[in-house]
Amino acid sequence: MKIETTPREDHQITMTVELDQERMDIAKKRAARQMAKRGKIAGFRPGKAPYSVIVQNYGEQAIVESAVDILLEEVYPQALEEAKLEPGAQGSLEEMESLVPPKFVFVIPLKSEIDLGDYHSIRMDYKFVETGEAEVDAKLAELQEMYKNTEEVERPIEEGDYIKADIIGKDGDEVVYEMEDQPIFITADKREGEKPFEGFAKKLVGASVGESKKMTKTHAKDDEDEKLQGLKVKYSAKILVVHGTKLPELDDEFAQKLSGGTMEELRKIIAEDIAKEARSEYDDEFYTELIDKIKEGATIKYPPQVLAEQTKYVLEDIKQRLSQQGMEFEAYLKMQETDLEKFTEEEARPAAIKQLERGMIFDEVADKEKLEVQEEDLNTEFNQAISGLTSQGFDFNNIKGGQRAQKDIANNIAQQSAAQLMTRMTLERLKDIATGDFAKAEKEAAKAAKEAEKAEKEVEKTEEVAKTEKKEEASE
Repeated sequence: MKIETTPREDHQITMTVELDQERMDIAKKRAARQMAKRGKIAGFRPGKAPYSVIVQNYGEQAIVESAVDILLEEVYPQALEEAKLEPGAQGSLEEMESLVPPKFVFVIPLKSEIDLGDYHSIRMDYKFVETGEAEVDAKLAELQEMYKNTEEVERPIEEGDYIKADIIGKDGDEVVYEMEDQPIFITADKREGEKPFEGFAKKLVGASVGESKKMTKTHAKDDEDEKLQGLKVKYSAKILVVHGTKLPELDDEFAQKLSGGTMEELRKIIAEDIAKEARSEYDDEFYTELIDKIKEGATIKYPPQVLAEQTKYVLEDIKQRLSQQGMEFEAYLKMQETDLEKFTEEEARPAAIKQLERGMIFDEVADKEKLEVQEEDLNTEFNQAISGLTSQGFDFNNIKGGQRAQKDIANNIAQQSAAQLMTRMTLERLKDIATGDFAKAEKEAAKAAKEAEKAEKEVEKTEEVAKTEKKEEASE
């Protein structure tokens, strides 16, 4: 067996294997015997017909194809062993270069490789600023707006009011626009499609119930309303009713409706939520930038088969999430004015590359830093996940499939919990390294080790002195 290997640019190897012709001849005879055993040849018991007769019955081409299959099954693992190759995925036969002599050309994907470079030298400041009372006040103001009420008021119209008015528009003496009891929201912003023209509502600010607000508007020649195109219209809006908004008081009664507690307790809940969200947003930005910096100095290699598998996973995940929202993937593609090939190339594949390389970086950091998930931490994470599912109405005692299904679900949750823990540990370690805290911890650990060693030597010295004193006392 002659083997030649040629590296490729896509982290694969082309392996050409040439066999002796004798091995092909032997494989053809084995293939012929197998075919004869499976079929019937007149005048011969199964498997007892001579080779020449089998060729006459099945044809040379069929025997050759079967022989090639036999050789492939034997040659591929033998060639990998002799070439000392460890594939990262299943290899493939690229071509049968020749039959005389038998020569196979395989494409072998290599195992993914990563070299992080000097990631310990990367430095980034972690400058998260804690949220304060101003953010809590702003959130409470939002909640006030959400729970505001409307009531009829006896005052001039203000922005944010809801009103009703009779509107008449005339071109000379001809009525060209008329709406009775028209509801209008008063806003300073021009709204597309606002009737009878954009900015109409804003012009009503300051008018009171019973008053007729007058204004003139020259409509464009391409106005959406064909009846108004190019006309100079005099409008009159008689205000019928004004509803203003009333914000609820920020007191315990308001807090009770929202959270079941006091205003002080509500402020605490809001402060915790804001702080958690703000830190999460900051961490996302911090770690994204940090991982990008590590990636810049790293060397990452993987074969196309690995990326293809990750891309497939991304697409399946997107389909599943769309399905949960009640949307078919094909309908989503139409909405985005794209097709599967374009979406895969522009969206799914880049996402797969990011996920794949990020995962490789995490795994390598965890390995180099010798990070391990502790059983106590895993139990805590697992129990929190179970509690979260239970609070959402998930009943582990009411699962189709009984105890086996419960065990499978529990195993999945445990695996997810371990993965989440390891991810957090890896990110924390990277943050410690980037901010310099890890280096400081290493120095302190080294200092503590020296002190411990010094203390141990002092103990040994004291014990030696004690032994010597005992010997002297015994000799006396």
